[in-house]
Amino acid sequence: MKSKRRIYVSIIKRGLDLLISVLVLILLSPLMLVSALAVFLESGRPVFFLQDRIGYKGKVFRIYKFRSMVQNAEHTGSGVYSEEGDERVTRVGRILRALSIDELPQVINIIKGDMSLIGPRPPLTYHPWTIDKYTPEQLHMFDVRPGITGWAQIHGRKGVEWHRRIELNNWYVDHVSFPLDCKILFTTFFKVLSRADNVNKGSTVDSEAD
Repeated sequence: MKSKRRIYVSIIKRGLDLLISVLVLILLSPLMLVSALAVFLESGRPVFFLQDRIGYKGKVFRIYKFRSMVQNAEHTGSGVYSEEGDERVTRVGRILRALSIDELPQVINIIKGDMSLIGPRPPLTYHPWTIDKYTPEQLHMFDVRPGITGWAQIHGRKGVEWHRRIELNNWYVDHVSFPLDCKILFTTFFKVLSRADNVNKGSTVDSEAD
């Protein structure tokens, strides 16, 4: 990573992440409290869904989301895949997902230093494959902090096959900049409003891809 890009990522980008996350936490705390209460009233505890993800430099961290499915949903039905009409998604969960409100608790991950506002989405520890199965080139996506949204998310989001998704993530790592982050942020905002690419389409791992 070039020196100017490294300075942006380690100092400017990190500073903006902290500033924006704290502001979001303060300004949207009423919405987050209402969301938490709605989850609790419909399906009880836990309000948050915690899940291990692979982050910066391959370090595993626990990501925070509002729980939008029934408890232990990962171990029932279609597992990690949640397609349109999935009965495991609660009524409140459908609303939270439609508006991407379920992702808001990840500002806590940003403040903790686990994540960034913009960056590659952190994969599960076992999906699409375990960390030891990534090629040296694919591991490049972990050279920046993972994000709530990223370059791959504005190019198909949940419908992008994983090999292609990693290619997009690596492109971001090689081109990360303030203008690019702004472009991703504003594009994400409009995609959320339009609900574009917001439905899983089954398996996104092509076993024949090289």
